[in-house]
Amino acid sequence: MPDLQNQVVLVTGATSGIGKVTATELAKMGAHVVLLARNAEKAEATQREIRATAGHDRVEILLADLADLSQVRRAAAEFATRHARLDVLVNNAGLIFGSERQMSVDGNEMGVATNHLGPFLLTALLFEQLRASPAARIVNLASAAYLFARPRLADFQSKRDYSAMRVYGNTKLYNIMFTQELARRLRAQGIANVTTNAVHPGAVASNFGASAGGWLSKLTQLARPFLISVEKGAETSIFLASAPEVASTSGGYFAKKKPEPVQHDFNTLPHARELWEMSEQLTATRFLS
Repeated sequence: MPDLQNQVVLVTGATSGIGKVTATELAKMGAHVVLLARNAEKAEATQREIRATAGHDRVEILLADLADLSQVRRAAAEFATRHARLDVLVNNAGLIFGSERQMSVDGNEMGVATNHLGPFLLTALLFEQLRASPAARIVNLASAAYLFARPRLADFQSKRDYSAMRVYGNTKLYNIMFTQELARRLRAQGIANVTTNAVHPGAVASNFGASAGGWLSKLTQLARPFLISVEKGAETSIFLASAPEVASTSGGYFAKKKPEPVQHDFNTLPHARELWEMSEQLTATRFLS
C-alpha cells in the first residue's frame, strides 16, 4: 500500500459509490482527504465514517454543487485558503439526468454542467495548487459509455436533440478528451510535475442511475446482480491516484488498471481544441491557453 502521509487529496462526489470508496482508501493510505460534496448532512456522515475507518482526523469537507459555477469558484477559493498545494485531484462526480432536459443556474444543460464544465473549471481554478505539488495527479472519471457518444459542438447544450443517455455518453467522451488535451498542454508548456489520466470504472452496482428516474432507473436496478461492486469499480481510480508505477504516466485512458485505446471518430485534435476553447468560454476562465 502506497504511503500518502503527506499528501492532500480532493475527491468530488465523495459521499457515495466509487467516490466514497476512493476517498476512504486514500485516507487509509494516510492522505489528508478533502470531500467535495453537495449535501452537508451526507458529507458529515461520510467524514465521520472515513475518519473512523482511516484512524485519523485528516478528513475535511468542501461544499459545492459542480453544476453551479459560482459554487465551484467559491469552493476553489476556500480550498486555496486552507491548502497551499494539492497532490491529487479526483474528478469523480457525475450524473445521468432524467428524460426532460434541465438547465443549471448558469444556463447550461445539467449533464454538461455537472459532468464536464464543473470539473473543467475546478481543475483550472486549483491548477496553481496542483503545480505547487512536487508530483500532482489529476484523475478524471470517464466511462466506456463514451462509445455511445454522438456529440455535435454546434448543439453543445442539446437544445435541438436531447437524450439523457446520449448526453451522458457525450460528457464521458468530453472527460477523456479533456484529459488528453490537458496532458498535451502540460507537455507543450514543459510542466512535468502534473499528470492526468482518465478512468473507466466498469459497470458498477451503485445508486448512480437513480437520479435519471423512469426506465433508466428501472434498468439500472434490473442490471444490479450482473454489475461489479463499488469497491471493484474504485480500484482503477485509486491505482491512478496512488501507485508509484503510473507516477509519470499522463494522457491515458485506463480500465482494470490497464491503458486502453480510445476509439471514437470525434476524438480528434481539432475537436479537442474546440471543446477546450468552448469550455473556457462557458466557464469564463483561461486555462493553459
